[in-house]
Amino acid sequence: MHDAAETVSATLAAPGDASWNEAALIRAAQRGDEDAFERLVRSYDQSVLRVAMNLLRSPEEARDVYQEAFLKVYRNLNSFRFDCSFHTWLYRIVTNICLDHLRRRKVRKEESTVVETSEGPMDLVSQAEEHGPQSNPERRMWNRELSDGIVRALGKLTPRERTVFELRHYEGLRLRAIGEIIGTSEEAAKNCLFRATQKMRASLESFV
Repeated sequence: MHDAAETVSATLAAPGDASWNEAALIRAAQRGDEDAFERLVRSYDQSVLRVAMNLLRSPEEARDVYQEAFLKVYRNLNSFRFDCSFHTWLYRIVTNICLDHLRRRKVRKEESTVVETSEGPMDLVSQAEEHGPQSNPERRMWNRELSDGIVRALGKLTPRERTVFELRHYEGLRLRAIGEIIGTSEEAAKNCLFRATQKMRASLESFV
């Protein structure tokens, strides 16, 4: 006769709807199954680190956010009522912690270099590095000036605008999902993204 842990494991291992299996994992973790919780963490650990790193641009802060986020998940998992996806609930926790970090940060030492262009989001630092040491000196100087301009432009974004910008262009999330994560409507998220894009374009007008 199987015990409770074996029954849960068999249920989770069964083929079928992956979301249903995740729901079973969550319910097991809510009942105090440590192995189920660890499996949930392993399922999302890289996503959480990626979101935190994209928003904060600091490996140390990203790891702090990672630890704080999963600690909050552990403490509040019983409050999860399946009224939204676990992914949305988790991202809401992560982005709220990141927003707190951004609001407290007085000096921004590292900034994202992604800007929306007519051809889509572009990481201009990566673009500049591609030219390598043999590139034209004038080109390298222009790239440095542009990167500095992007840092200044991003500094003008509010933490909320930056969060929406990052979730849209780094995570590729739809505006509806972003709205759910930050606790607002799809239309409000769209307007926030529009403001962020307008600020970026205005700040970088001299480089166009």
